[in-house]
Amino acid sequence: MRVRTIVALALTYALLGILMNSVGAVILQSIRHLDATRMMGSSLEACKDLSVVAASFLLATRVPAFGYRRALIAVLATMAAACLAASFAESFVAMQLLFVITGLGFGVAKIATYSTIGLLARDSADHASITGTIEGVFMIGVLVGAWLFGWFIGADEQGGGWLRVYWLLAGLCITAALLWLTVTLDEREAVAQGSEPAAGWREMARLGLLPATVAILLGLFLYVLVEQGIGTWLPTFNSEVLHLPAAISVQMSSIFLAALALGRLASGIVLRRVEWLPVLLGCLAAIALIVIATLPLARQVEPGTGLGWADMPLAAYLFPLLGFFLAPIYPTICSVALSALPRHRHPPMVGLIVIFSALGGTIGSFLTGMLFEHLSGALAFYFVLLPVTLIAFLLPAIRARQAQGAAA
Repeated sequence: MRVRTIVALALTYALLGILMNSVGAVILQSIRHLDATRMMGSSLEACKDLSVVAASFLLATRVPAFGYRRALIAVLATMAAACLAASFAESFVAMQLLFVITGLGFGVAKIATYSTIGLLARDSADHASITGTIEGVFMIGVLVGAWLFGWFIGADEQGGGWLRVYWLLAGLCITAALLWLTVTLDEREAVAQGSEPAAGWREMARLGLLPATVAILLGLFLYVLVEQGIGTWLPTFNSEVLHLPAAISVQMSSIFLAALALGRLASGIVLRRVEWLPVLLGCLAAIALIVIATLPLARQVEPGTGLGWADMPLAAYLFPLLGFFLAPIYPTICSVALSALPRHRHPPMVGLIVIFSALGGTIGSFLTGMLFEHLSGALAFYFVLLPVTLIAFLLPAIRARQAQGAAA
């Protein structure tokens, strides 16, 4: 039953990953076929991100009382209905509503997923391993989603045929919901503090003021700032700095997603056997080395035409490998934060994690865009070294707090 529960968690989380990260493809198709302007298209990102924050702030305290299993089933059923509705509506407003619902569903699902991991984990090492594995599957979902939407868009001959991708996604959501119906989950420890929303919000505020929590949330904020900044602007870097054709620039960015997925799956194995602090410090050192070694190579690339995958500049393959070493940082810090807390305090902590992650992603993309605007693309990515260094200084403090039990 434990394995079945982990599979259900991973599948649910991966499906939400596909929908959450389809925003770029949907913006493109909305501009091409749904009469949306570029400014209208950019609103889809806000629909998604603001809904995640709203769900984390307003619903984090209610999810334990409702039940994690029931919440995930409800999210999947709602997403299936929303996908079917969007596929038939063929309007930009429907896309906006879809991403609002997706953001709300993802916020609830993340709270339920991370809190359920706390119920399943046998110890802190097991917690880190399960978290890394599920986050790895999430990144596989993001990667599969990019190619899935690309396939339906490429096969579309009428302008609306790409929306059939939502029929497939709706079917997968229903399949995952049916899988949850076969799972039993003991959630008694999740409601030890009761289900009063006001009490939960006060608990979130108390957690947010603890020194250990401040260090954890700052570390997560900086991590997401780096990941989203690189992920969002890597196609532009490939195009403007490495002089790759536009289509290949986008395709090459999938290496970053694949590296993230592989790194998180690998961390799920490694962290069962190795203490987390040296692993993360080693990853941060590797990130710094890749940045320092790769970006000078990128500045030496001369413009070319007709490039294929076989004759790419070396930097196009090396720089996305940052993802492999970035990958373990986020799930491990989350796991450290949650495994140090009683299980009934996981939902408010996950709420804080989601809020600060969303802020880090938004600010990271914005800051990197500003750097690309005012500096060369090669110089812009040097900014990665600053947050990476700050995270390295925060990790020992987080470890010391964990050892002292101060996070509880």
